Amino acid sequence: MKASKNGDELIIELAGRIDSGNAPALEKELLELLEAHSTEEIVFDAERLTYISSAGLRVLMKVRKLKDAPTAIINVARDVYDIFETTGFTELFNVKKAYRSLSVEGLEVIGRGFFGTVYRIDAESIVKVYKGKDSIPMIENEKKMAQTAFLNGIPTAISYDIVRVGEDYGSVFELLNAKTFHELLLTKELPFPELISKYAKLLKIVHTTRLEHGVFPSYRERFLDYLDVTAKYLTKEQFDGLNKLLRDMKDEQTVVHGDIQMKNVMMVDNEPMLIDMDTLGQGNPVFDFAGLYVTYQSFPEDDPNNGMSFLQMPNEEADRLWHCIIEEYFDFGDDAERQRTVNKIALAAAIRFLFLMETTDLKESDLGRKRIAHAVEHIEELLKTVTSLALDVS
Repeated sequence: MKASKNGDELIIELAGRIDSGNAPALEKELLELLEAHSTEEIVFDAERLTYISSAGLRVLMKVRKLKDAPTAIINVARDVYDIFETTGFTELFNVKKAYRSLSVEGLEVIGRGFFGTVYRIDAESIVKVYKGKDSIPMIENEKKMAQTAFLNGIPTAISYDIVRVGEDYGSVFELLNAKTFHELLLTKELPFPELISKYAKLLKIVHTTRLEHGVFPSYRERFLDYLDVTAKYLTKEQFDGLNKLLRDMKDEQTVVHGDIQMKNVMMVDNEPMLIDMDTLGQGNPVFDFAGLYVTYQSFPEDDPNNGMSFLQMPNEEADRLWHCIIEEYFDFGDDAERQRTVNKIALAAAIRFLFLMETTDLKESDLGRKRIAHAVEHIEELLKTVTSLALDVS
């Protein structure tokens, strides 16, 4: 048994077998240890624990009662976890299973998001690897949001396992023989009109799903945060104009995916299914279209090679894709209505694009500085005509 302090936590490592033969000695050591250390929380690290009997469980229970402090048991092997679960210890302690290890070396990358990268493990499963070793809460939150979306009729992939990938963690999904819409677009395995039709229908399923306020984060509030972060690039008049447009919007109950580009939509049994659900929120659909505009319009604008490097298609094809999506989704009455809609989307996209530039290393490059300058120019022009950001998609 080893012990160490981490802030207010006392971390105690357990190893081998704990049974009636050594439980009394363990109890004596633990009580001496707790007497020597004042602590707010006890964490038992069970990574090397292979077995624990009822005698060992009674020792842990006694420690919990004597200390009366939050107590966690982490890195629990699956066989040992079964013992904790059967005896009801998972209701009394914060018990966390150990995560199996997975290498992504040589695996195909099928998508990259703001928080992580999606790899294909095999024909039946994919893994999304999150950046940072402290990503478990983010993974669990995404799983919870995906379950909520699924139960409300949005076709969504739900994680069935969490794995350790080096110093990072990943979420595993079972998607039998699935391909992204982006892959299907490039390989032409599905006729283009059918692909666009299915994609637009999925967008409408998302945008006709309404949940109680607060189930997911507000995209209106998120964009107000984006605006605050990028205020240094804007004049007072530009900032005030954008701030007013955002604050004049209703805080809508509509579901917004947030990054619904074709790399985040899988085809499973000829039906679309969403992945990358950590960006879920609620708000007007303009926030989803702003994300699409950034992918298919903003990024290619100043970089002739962007389409090929990120989308594996020429910029002209990305532009065609964008226009086909909005033509399939919206029922435009005339060219003037189409332009008003695109202007709203482009203005919301400029806020998002500025935020992406500011919060990544992109801003340090010549291309990044050119993109920032053009985004500000677009804001200046669009503010002259856009009087409301909200799209009416009813």
